[in-house]
Amino acid sequence: MNRPEILSPAGDLEKLKYAVKYGADAVYLAGRQFGMRAAAGNFSLEELEEGVAFAHENGVKVYVTVNVMPRNPELDTLPEYLLALERIGVDALIVADVGVVRIAKRTVPNLPIHISTQTSIVNYEAANFWAELGAERVVLARELSLEEIKTIRENTPPELELECFVHGAMCISYSGRCLISNYLTGRDANHGACAQPCRWKYSLMEEKRPGEYFPVVEDDKGTYLYNSKDMCMIEHIPELIRAGITSFKIEGRAKTAFYTAIITGAYRRGVDAYYEQGEPDSFTLPQEILDESNKVSHRNYYTGFYFGRDPEGQYYEDSQYIREWELTGFVAECDEEGNAAFLIRNRFYKGDVLELVQPRKPIYRFTVEQMLDDEGNELDVARHAMMRVHMKFPFAVDPYAILRRETAQNG
Repeated sequence: MNRPEILSPAGDLEKLKYAVKYGADAVYLAGRQFGMRAAAGNFSLEELEEGVAFAHENGVKVYVTVNVMPRNPELDTLPEYLLALERIGVDALIVADVGVVRIAKRTVPNLPIHISTQTSIVNYEAANFWAELGAERVVLARELSLEEIKTIRENTPPELELECFVHGAMCISYSGRCLISNYLTGRDANHGACAQPCRWKYSLMEEKRPGEYFPVVEDDKGTYLYNSKDMCMIEHIPELIRAGITSFKIEGRAKTAFYTAIITGAYRRGVDAYYEQGEPDSFTLPQEILDESNKVSHRNYYTGFYFGRDPEGQYYEDSQYIREWELTGFVAECDEEGNAAFLIRNRFYKGDVLELVQPRKPIYRFTVEQMLDDEGNELDVARHAMMRVHMKFPFAVDPYAILRRETAQNG
């Protein structure tokens, strides 16, 4: 059985590089047109060219989302855009609209097509339909159980790849086909501009008493009618592999580079640990890998629809994130003697306990004993965002290392 691909989100060039370095086999991203995540930074053609070159130098593939549902006037510029993607050397297109599939087949017939989760593929006949139209891969609907995925795998050509989301935010609407944002705000989710009204807190207002709000009470904390937990399947890697899933997709193009690096690294280590143990029938994920999934900002976790409909999937307490750990800095420069300068993102103090996270290396936990500014002056606190702070380590620090700390320290 082939190892599954770790497919990571790349909302911009920085996130792409961290995804690559922390173990992604492939990344997915959008250009400035035709993509479903307007809130992400996304890529100009020049940035995309740089990103593809960087990924390919590291043996990583790049898939570009062309998954909006375009209106008639938008179709005129699509062929030119697809030809630009082919020239740059992207590895596949992620497509949802049948019209876009037709245009892609005429314009860039040699560029592989992956069918987006927006098409709501929930059975093997739908998967086979797309395979017959020339799709190399289908991204299955998030509403499927593992048993349903197994059945699709058993009834589709072995060369048809199956991609499934395994981690990240869940959309309350069926396979992401949502009109709530468009209705309430004019921001069209199907054009990548979702305002996430499913996370809002709602009250009732009677027509003849404007401005007087009545709580729609589920408990004393109010109500969050649509608010979903986040999916996390890192403890179930063997079940995902045995179901025949080709690609493990991590949600989060609008998330931070810190999130991308940590979650990509966790799934990379989890998959590798499973194979290093000889693909055992009984596999226990090492605790330190499981801990990594909790060291990023996230909502309460659950397993989505993989084990059937979970009545605990909705979270009614609030729509806040769990933030028990935070990024403190990225490496700005480093040398072979262990000298490293970090660009600070969140403050920390002398005496704090930090963790240095490096690609494919053990976590290094240490107490801050000394830090210097650019002039060599000793600091008691790294306070200002984007200031440079110098530290000395007993080893050469990786250029893609990350500093983090528990938020309980010093507030």
